[in-house]
Amino acid sequence: MPVNSTSATETRQAGNKIVVAGIAAIVLILLIAAIVLFANLPDANAFNARVEQLFIENADLTAQAEIKLLEILAQSGTAFSETLDSYRFVIFVLLIFATAMLIAAVAFLVMLIAMNRRMGHIERKGIEVNSLLISRDQNTVYLNNFEFKLTAAAIETLSVLAEARMDDEVLSGAEIEAVISGRSAADCDEAAGATRIKRLRDMLGNQMVSELLVKNIARRGYMLAVDKDIIQMV
Repeated sequence: MPVNSTSATETRQAGNKIVVAGIAAIVLILLIAAIVLFANLPDANAFNARVEQLFIENADLTAQAEIKLLEILAQSGTAFSETLDSYRFVIFVLLIFATAMLIAAVAFLVMLIAMNRRMGHIERKGIEVNSLLISRDQNTVYLNNFEFKLTAAAIETLSVLAEARMDDEVLSGAEIEAVISGRSAADCDEAAGATRIKRLRDMLGNQMVSELLVKNIARRGYMLAVDKDIIQMV
């Protein structure tokens, strides 16, 4: 029976297509609105055409006052045309601004949704450890390229846990103490190993990191909660 699976890449590509389609829809809607708006605006030369018609229809008006009145009407038509042109420019600028604001709003919304999903993933899965490099000679551990300076005892404890993790083993406190001290596990105290684990966690400092890195399995012992393939020891 075939299993339907969707990779993270496919999901991201689908999300990108939705974003592009949303932005294209916004631009298209505003473009249609602009066309309808400009189509319904009055003609800038409508007033001038009406004044010209008055000149033609009243060619017999020869008095100085009548001619002056027609000239005033013509000048008013020119002023109206210039005002309407400025209104068209203002409307055009506002439409561009509205388009930019809507596109920015969609982009920020998508970023917010992606961030919320990422945070939810982190909350469900915890901190994802991609690399763990233990340098014994420098008493340093590199966790996801973050450097933690530890004591020699803490490095020994972490090294024992790392070696056990690579062998898929869970060590009790007594077994940890036995490996480090070179004695038999039967001769070692469970509390001694637990103390070493506590000191290791204290040296790591960040409680969240230390608790997620060194896992306590009830009635079994301790192990590193990381993929064994990412562990390196030098």
